[in-house]
Amino acid sequence: ARPPAGTPPTQDDAQRRARLSRRWRRDMRWSPYAFVSPFFVLFAAFGLFPLIYTGWASLHTVEMISPTDMTWAGFHNYSRIFGDHFFWNAAKNTLTIGVISTVPQLLMAMGLAHLLNYKLRGSTFFRTVMLAPYATSIAAATLVFALLFGRDYGMINWLLHQVGIGAIDWKNGSWSSQFAVSTIVIWRWTGYNSLIYLAAMQAIPHELYESAALDGASRWRQFIHVTLPSLRPTILFTVVVSTIGASQLFGEPLLYDQTAGASGGGEHQFQTLGLYLYEQGWVNGHLGRASAIAWMMFLILLVIGAVNYVISRRLRASS
Repeated sequence: ARPPAGTPPTQDDAQRRARLSRRWRRDMRWSPYAFVSPFFVLFAAFGLFPLIYTGWASLHTVEMISPTDMTWAGFHNYSRIFGDHFFWNAAKNTLTIGVISTVPQLLMAMGLAHLLNYKLRGSTFFRTVMLAPYATSIAAATLVFALLFGRDYGMINWLLHQVGIGAIDWKNGSWSSQFAVSTIVIWRWTGYNSLIYLAAMQAIPHELYESAALDGASRWRQFIHVTLPSLRPTILFTVVVSTIGASQLFGEPLLYDQTAGASGGGEHQFQTLGLYLYEQGWVNGHLGRASAIAWMMFLILLVIGAVNYVISRRLRASS
């Protein structure tokens, strides 16, 4: 039973309140760490440990037939990579496909987002349709595009034939194969980036457009002088994310020509760094060399992140 009102607390009550107070302080201090600990545990197990182990394996000669048998090689795997023609060919293909896919993709995404930013009938339907390619399986999308770009019975060559252009061997040509792979990337990611731009556009204060309209600015000038400056951080984000995605391109070129596999065509004409890593590690069985390639790709991503940091700081300083 509770003591009557006005009764002074006993020594047991005071001790109980002190214990509850200490427990509450411990709970407030350590609970946030307990809530975020699952992320760090999973990151350490599936992110940090593989990264460190891959770096250690890159300094050894390791074969797939005996992955536990390591022979110290120092930086031999890295020096061999720098002198490997196929590595530089894969790096060049990755850069080319990245430019061909990223620039048109982001320009189209900006235009589509600008159209969807106006009040349209069925705007929710159009937004859902634009996100559908992103939700589509890479394997399904790539197989469909491989049929579209077929040399003998592909729809693209049929359309070119209707306008008097001869059939193009999309898979065996250097630029044609890279263009075909880039179209898959453009198709899958344009809608996703459009929704990112659309969300950023809707966050722009409407008063800026009203002021520009009162000054006599057309819609095109409003887009140039109001929309684009307000979207600079978002544009930088999409450029960095698209660049990182292009540097890790793997599924599309692997499935585009199933007969070529990881070689990226008969003459490695569309082999990316991701395919080259897979070929060295899981086709040729050289895990040490594949680990060195993985770390080279990781260093490339660090450079991209550093460039992003410098540009973002300058943008914040200028604004």
